[in-house]
Amino acid sequence: MNIAMLKPGEKGRIVRIGAIGPLKRRLMDMGVLVGEEIRVDRIAPMGDPIELTIKGYNLSLRKREAEGIAVEVCR
Repeated sequence: MNIAMLKPGEKGRIVRIGAIGPLKRRLMDMGVLVGEEIRVDRIAPMGDPIELTIKGYNLSLRKREAEGIAVEVCR
């Protein structure tokens, strides 16, 4: 499962970051790291971008970026 598959209000724990190169570095600089818990706050009407909360701050990702981040659902 990836971040783009989560519904607003759902939480997940990052298990793998599939991005490479500059995108992976940018995500890591923003705190998107393996083991971190994220929550999907809202998704734009057309599905892009996706607004998340991670480490207590808000972050918006494009759907294609979110699809490369594997998560396990937290209940």
